[in-house]
Amino acid sequence: MVKLTRIYTRTGDTGQTGLGDGSRVAKTDHRVASYGTVDELNALLGVCRLHAGPELDDALARIQNDLFDVGADLCTPEMDDPPYEPLRVVTGQVEWLEAEIDRVNAGLETLRSFVLPAGSPAAAHLHHARTVARRAERETAALATGAPINVLVLQYLNRLSDYLFVLAREANHEAGGDVLWQPGEHR
Repeated sequence: MVKLTRIYTRTGDTGQTGLGDGSRVAKTDHRVASYGTVDELNALLGVCRLHAGPELDDALARIQNDLFDVGADLCTPEMDDPPYEPLRVVTGQVEWLEAEIDRVNAGLETLRSFVLPAGSPAAAHLHHARTVARRAERETAALATGAPINVLVLQYLNRLSDYLFVLAREANHEAGGDVLWQPGEHR
């Protein structure tokens, strides 16, 4: 159980922060950028929930909780002999996203053009969240070039951006349809 009795600690006042294993790194470290973007994505999903019906709200609430797992995984470097069992993303979390993508996509029309990130308020916010998920994935991939990470984190973030895409399409389907790119329309 997490217990926070004090919000400010002053330990980060010099540009350093603590990781899950107790080590200290610069706040500009790839690891911090990675889980910081996951946190940003989580906050944006809170905005998406303002525009969600009950079923979508439940799915986004689950994802928000899973994103805390992602952040915990990213902030705890891989250790040979950890003093405790670190929280790691598991295959079931990725598989849930895949099943959801398939379920939602089955009810959508086949795409014949790229989709503009627009439409209903819910769709626009979900598209925004999708782009932040992609940035979190890129930052995590950058982290992985210099440090070992749980590969399931990258898979989760990749599937999450796909899921947010089909959710945005579903939101637009319910509001009249996707906003499609018209190549060269204004040439």
